[in-house]
Formats: sequence, structure tokens, C-alpha cells
Amino acid sequence: MNLFVDTSVWSLALRRSRPQETPEVDLLATSLRRGDLVVTTGLVLQELLQGFHGPRARKTIIERFSMLPAITPDLDDHIGAADLRNRCRRKGLQVGTIDALLARLCIRHDLAMLTTDRDFAPIAVHCGLKLAGA
Repeated sequence: MNLFVDTSVWSLALRRSRPQETPEVDLLATSLRRGDLVVTTGLVLQELLQGFHGPRARKTIIERFSMLPAITPDLDDHIGAADLRNRCRRKGLQVGTIDALLARLCIRHDLAMLTTDRDFAPIAVHCGLKLAGA
């Protein structure tokens, strides 16, 4: 399975104390051990760096993320994210700008999103986003 791992899962997995055991963190660990494709993007890295403090945490996160393939949104992705957000709004769903872009990247690159953020479930229902473990 090709995975895009959301900030919510990375945050749990990278805690200084023992990582919190959740099905999502377990799936991430299993996928990494098996050598499955696990993809990230700059927004996830940025969110993690903003949430963790200290030079050691910063260095560890950057080192780990430098080993992952990163996808970079292009102009079509931003247009597609706006379309996705508007489609959801017509269905009565409020979707944040970043969530719409991350969902768009997953759909475009045929990646299953691994997340603990429940905001992505309605996007999956209405816009074709695949959720890992769902």
C-alpha cells in the first residue's frame, strides 16, 4: 500500500517519550519495516517542526523526513484543492485549505492517507480520498 502519512500520525509516532500506541502508528511502523512507499510533503514537515521544540527534535525530524520521498504541489494541485473544497462545501462540509491540498495530493498520486484526523473521513466519502486502515 502506498501511504501518505498526515501530521497527526507523525506527531504521535515521533513523541520523545514512548510513541503512543494507536492502530495508525502501528500501521506506519509496519509499512516502514516492509519497505512500503511512505510519502510526505513540505506542509507536513513544516507542521511537525512548528509543533516540536528544541534543536534535537528539529534535527531528528529533518533527518527522518529526508529519507522519505516528498511530493510538491503544483499549480494544478492548488486548483484541484480549491475545486475539492468547493465540492465539499456544496455538500455542507467545511474543509480547511491545507486539508484540501493534502487530500488533493493523495488523490492525484493514488496514495492512501493515514491519519487520526476525523476531518478527512467526510472528504473520503464525497471526493474519492482513500483512507488507510479504513
